[in-house]
Amino acid sequence: MVNDIKPEALKLFYHGMDAPALVRGFQEYLEFFLAKDHYTATKQDIYTALALTVRNRLLERWIRTQETYYKQDVKRVYYLSLEFLMGRALGNSLVNLGMLDECHKAMHELGYDLEQVRETEWDAGLGNGGLGRLAACFLDSLASLEIPGYGYGIRYEYGIFNQRIQEGYQVESPDNWLRYGNAWEVARPEYLYPVYFYGKVLQYRDRNNHLVNQWLETEEVLAMAYDTPIPGYNNNTVNTLRLWAAKASRDFDFTYFNEGDYMKAVETKSESENISKVLYPNDNVFEGKELRLKQEYFFVSATLQDIVRRYKKHYKTFDKFPDKNAIQLNDTHPAIAIPELMRILIDIEGIGWEEAWDITVNTFAYTNHTVLPEALEKWTVDLFNYLLPRHLQIIYEINHRFLNEVRYRYPNDEARFVRMSIVEEAPEKRVCMAHLAIVGSHSINGVAALHSEILKDELFKDFYEMYPERFNNKTNGITQRRWLKKCNPRLSDLISHEIGDGWASDLYQLQQLRPLADKASFREEWRAVKHTNKERLVDLIKRENNLIVDASSMFDCQIKRLHEYKRQLLNALHVTTAYNRIKDNPNKEFVPRTVLFGGKAAPGYKMAKLIIKLINSIGDIVNNDPGIRGLLKCVFLANYRVSLAEKIFPASDLSEQISTAGTEASGTGNMKFALNGALTIGTMDGANIEILEEVGQDNIFIFGLKTNEVKELKPRYNPYDYYNQNQELKRVLDMIRDGYFSPHHRDLFHPIIDSLLKGGDNYLLLADYASYIDCQEQVNQTYLDKEKWAKMAIYNVAGMGKFSSDRTIKQYANEIWDAKSVPVDMTTCSL
Repeated sequence: MVNDIKPEALKLFYHGMDAPALVRGFQEYLEFFLAKDHYTATKQDIYTALALTVRNRLLERWIRTQETYYKQDVKRVYYLSLEFLMGRALGNSLVNLGMLDECHKAMHELGYDLEQVRETEWDAGLGNGGLGRLAACFLDSLASLEIPGYGYGIRYEYGIFNQRIQEGYQVESPDNWLRYGNAWEVARPEYLYPVYFYGKVLQYRDRNNHLVNQWLETEEVLAMAYDTPIPGYNNNTVNTLRLWAAKASRDFDFTYFNEGDYMKAVETKSESENISKVLYPNDNVFEGKELRLKQEYFFVSATLQDIVRRYKKHYKTFDKFPDKNAIQLNDTHPAIAIPELMRILIDIEGIGWEEAWDITVNTFAYTNHTVLPEALEKWTVDLFNYLLPRHLQIIYEINHRFLNEVRYRYPNDEARFVRMSIVEEAPEKRVCMAHLAIVGSHSINGVAALHSEILKDELFKDFYEMYPERFNNKTNGITQRRWLKKCNPRLSDLISHEIGDGWASDLYQLQQLRPLADKASFREEWRAVKHTNKERLVDLIKRENNLIVDASSMFDCQIKRLHEYKRQLLNALHVTTAYNRIKDNPNKEFVPRTVLFGGKAAPGYKMAKLIIKLINSIGDIVNNDPGIRGLLKCVFLANYRVSLAEKIFPASDLSEQISTAGTEASGTGNMKFALNGALTIGTMDGANIEILEEVGQDNIFIFGLKTNEVKELKPRYNPYDYYNQNQELKRVLDMIRDGYFSPHHRDLFHPIIDSLLKGGDNYLLLADYASYIDCQEQVNQTYLDKEKWAKMAIYNVAGMGKFSSDRTIKQYANEIWDAKSVPVDMTTCSL
């Protein structure tokens, strides 16, 4: 790909991109930056030297990109997210720069293996799951499409926890991902902004009789910027991910120090810097809730100050602010940005309310990521008033004006008035952040077609009826650069050999694979790639789990955040059912199957953690029972993260996407599995529906209740009916309840069974069980036909064009942001 860049532009690069240049750069960093040689260098030193060598190839483009944006006064897109699950940067940078092959050569010449060096890099785990990984994919697409874009979030000192499995239980430990520094980031101490908390608001009239609000007696925390370059694919664009770290306004109090109270002397510094200490504090207690809201306001306040600073380089008034800035709120976490921008415009810039509100609404857009009411953020008025008193005043004024509009539109509908209020008038008043985001944004989108319809028809029905023009759908996508080209080089090379590598920029080109599905030699090569990938995962399982699995067995995978609605428990019930069938039929042939689970449960989510224990307990019995003849394995892969996912997706045969219909907003794991040639077994939920439409109903396994059927069943649902009528299901539940998988603690899993029977089975596992088991039998029969399975897998990959995040970002840019591509021309570089 280096050859794709203009020769005259290459001359302007100070740092060469071929193997000899990389060798020189590596040696310089190792000796003159790290003060090591090849004898004393550690694995971490080797990685750091290579990372800095590659990063330098980004810096020239990075500087030139920002210069281009400034000189052309472009419209910029700002993506605000509390999570960015970036994973590892080295491999992704090499792919996007087109330097992967040259780097392999350089490291080989130096006596190192590039893949082993890449394994040294810590995952940047600044996210919990799909929300953060989507944000990372979107940044890649923004840069690859040459759209001026910035990600803004928090530089957590500790990311998503590390998960260990100890006696079958999840055990959390801190993710100290910055222990050895971060070679990719650049500290920007010149961008240091004050963020205020607490205090009181003084209102008075100035000499012109204008109402003035002064936020006084506040506590100050400083936000310092750390920038990470985000390279586009096959172009010169390098965008920016800017993360904020909390710094104390005073590092040291000499008064306390001189009095001998050394702990008190640094207490303020410690308390201030807790804001960016950890991703998602436990919000089951007041202190956790306070810290969570602090985090949200902290990064939003610093971000808006940064955006305003950048805008004011060109403009003295704010009438063009929405024309030059598009701010996308990734879920409700950054919704406090709406009253914060109002505060800046009114209190600091002196703009009147109506003008400020018009600017605000036309600047913000809101993406909703959940249909679960309990997942929609609500903060108590008391907490808001304590932490952000001026913002609560602004929210009340926004709500007052909005409800006047509601009353005007619907004069005799008091119930609607109550439902739509931003401030929930319950015994404990709460601020509904989703309502605030909807009222303060010009666009509200869901992330899959079904999800967006649920928002309009159910969750936000009142708001849709009032503002129908604001609602739209933007089905999620994934970047094919990381999730195929980087993580599955064997399949990537096979595809590119047949149809060229244009698919890396235009995923719809994978449609050219369809006729190849009928070619026997291509199917044979396809299966060989899959088997090699599975052997690689076999080695990992042996190393990490001390378990030998059969690479020729079906690799049945469910890897995602542990939550009851995602129904890992239903999968576990199928494993138990398969175990019983094999035990009951010792002379019958069965399709060998290795069932792979992976995912983290929130530390305070007891039921999800107990399900992890159950999965591991089932595995302990199944994996050590000679009576099942090695036909079934149940494996839990600990510490699921981006780098582990990159090893699982290429090896997968079957993708479990089995959430209760109407609960999963979209899902992107379903797309990653399908892009890597796995077939999907799933419900008609989230993006599964659109995958079916793209790959064809003959190339996907669908089971279970549909959304409307779930809605109809729930009011009259009795899980005992299914328990009593299906003897196979009853046997499985009784085994779990009676301690078959927990012989030393027979009532251990009673809470799980109680949740299904006595607790009402909220996610309808028992209702979908029979359909799921029948569908799994259809999977088994199809897997026996290797030619048919390979053909279906090829059709799945060929149908993935729609699910590129490039397509999603183009839709955002054209339909919400009005943002244009801005190519970066290195031939006019001023360096």
